[in-house]
Amino acid sequence: MSDEAIARPSESGMARPQWVSGPEPPPPQWSPEPVLVTVGDIGCTGTHVLTPSGQHPLAGTTWIVTNQTSVDQRIPSYAIVLAILLFVFCLLGLLFLAVKEEKIQGFVQVSVQGAGFYYATQVKITDRAQVFDTEQRVNYIRGLVAALPHA
Repeated sequence: MSDEAIARPSESGMARPQWVSGPEPPPPQWSPEPVLVTVGDIGCTGTHVLTPSGQHPLAGTTWIVTNQTSVDQRIPSYAIVLAILLFVFCLLGLLFLAVKEEKIQGFVQVSVQGAGFYYATQVKITDRAQVFDTEQRVNYIRGLVAALPHA
């Protein structure tokens, strides 16, 4: 391979890598739509729903969010220990018993139904912000659906 072949720029003005031989490949005729939002294992482009079971049109779909979380409140162990230790010195130690700790667990189920398909996914939840985020993602998708013409 001569130095001239390595350094010669291609038609587009950019030098081709040394290991490429032959003519320039044609530019792609179409590029897939970018995924705008994902919820669990469901992805949405501007016009399609992408699920593990396949690609379906977004127009006319119905989206349902079901919150399946539970919240447990309890007094943390450090508050109980501090209340016992400080009770001896003053009654203000009992205020530590007013401290509450919140633990949220469960999942949010997101289901999509359209012409000829149904798919549901579960999003594991460990804090309240994840519930809000999942609901907002589905609301965004609902906005995409509303902006599309119905088939």
